Amino acid sequence: MHPAARTRTTFRAGPTPVPQPRSRRIRSLIDADALRVLHRAARVLLDDLPDLTDRLLAVLREQEPAYRTTLETDHTATWQEVYRSLRHSVTSLLDPRGTREAAHRCTWRIGVTRAEQGLPLDALLHAFRLGGSLVWQRLVEETTRSEPEDTRLLVHVATDVWNFVDEHCTIVADAYRQAERQLAWRRENRVRLLAAALLDGTSRIADLPETAERLGLPEHGRYVVVAVAGGPPQDLPPGRNAYWHAGVDADHGIVLVGDEGAGEADRDPVAALALSTDGPAGRRIGVGSAVTGLAAVGDARRLADLALSICPPDGGTVRLTEHLPEALVVSCPELGATLTERVLGPLLRLEPADRDVLLDTLVAWFACEGSAQRAGERLYCHRNTVLNRLRRCEQLIGRSLARPHDVVEISLALTARRLLRG
Repeated sequence: MHPAARTRTTFRAGPTPVPQPRSRRIRSLIDADALRVLHRAARVLLDDLPDLTDRLLAVLREQEPAYRTTLETDHTATWQEVYRSLRHSVTSLLDPRGTREAAHRCTWRIGVTRAEQGLPLDALLHAFRLGGSLVWQRLVEETTRSEPEDTRLLVHVATDVWNFVDEHCTIVADAYRQAERQLAWRRENRVRLLAAALLDGTSRIADLPETAERLGLPEHGRYVVVAVAGGPPQDLPPGRNAYWHAGVDADHGIVLVGDEGAGEADRDPVAALALSTDGPAGRRIGVGSAVTGLAAVGDARRLADLALSICPPDGGTVRLTEHLPEALVVSCPELGATLTERVLGPLLRLEPADRDVLLDTLVAWFACEGSAQRAGERLYCHRNTVLNRLRRCEQLIGRSLARPHDVVEISLALTARRLLRG
């Protein structure tokens, strides 16, 4: 009957059985003889470790191009590393418990060191397996030479030997991967720090060559900074000519662009996208003016933030070069507020309904480039009504819409009120 189909057995209460101590495991005569043969051969290998090291390095030089390069650049250090690893391997055959921790530490250090040096993990694992094969081959050779009839006994310890090799392959791989993750984190963190200093304008001149190399951007290129808020720049992905830095209030892209006068086709696709495409609804993009050299990226970031501050709350893209009057107002809010009060103060102190009608008429007239006819169409009223409202505005604020200087002041004051009202 299948165990799952059996009826449940009712256990009767009874005295609790007392656990009996385990009897000591007695090795069989074959086990003891096999260990004796293994230890005898291992002691010979200990005396022959320099030659064993040379043999393994010769195999690595022949089979592993990565080790061939390492041996050419630093033969002594590589020889000592292989010698130590082989010594731990052989002594572990003689005293597995006593040498286990030291052998593990040695293997772990090798994994970390080789990860830092950039030796491929496959080459490192291959070296460990070749070392295990060579040790086993020498054990067999020595036993065959000294006591040929005992060679067959090595079969009983073969599993232990290869389990040791597998164990240390796992250790060295774990050490390598952990060191590789730490190195990657350090590299990424270093790149973030260098980019942050660049955008903050605190980058040292001495760091610029490294910054250029790590960001993959030329030190003396022509750049704009793109500030993005309201969502990650998913459709502005990093390209070969751009680096994106995540921030708290906005993400910033350092974008390499063509020379002045270069056509759109001469720009990197990422730069063209950043400079010409509006984002999805709710996302705001500010594109600063171009600067020359990575050393000026801090200034470009401030210009991008300025452009971002002009963006409508519901989203859109603002290129600073197309909104310089607004930028002038926003760059000094105190002066903007003073200008608004000085120019529009009497109008702003009217009753809200009256005030809003006159302000809307001024805004429409400027938007329609001074055409009362078109402003009337926009406001759904006759052009004469527009002209009457404009004359009343002129009387209230003491300025004339026929004088260029007054027109500039009124336009800037309206812009300041719109941008600084929140």
